[in-house]
Amino acid sequence: MKPANKTTGYLIRVGDDFMFRVYDAEHNFTDYEIYHYDMQVTICDTDAYFYKNGDLDFIDYSPQTLGINNES
Repeated sequence: MKPANKTTGYLIRVGDDFMFRVYDAEHNFTDYEIYHYDMQVTICDTDAYFYKNGDLDFIDYSPQTLGINNES
């Protein structure tokens, strides 16, 4: 066991689940299952955008990356 505080990684989707992927200096990775139910996360990705479609709020790639108009 070791502290996870200040670890940089990637939130990835695997099927219907999410994992936290952490790479080491040699580009190997470990995928951690997430049991923690209210962990604080900061998004550090300039290509991540918030969207709203009716009652659905979601995060996806930027409009430019998705090839769509940049509408709110």
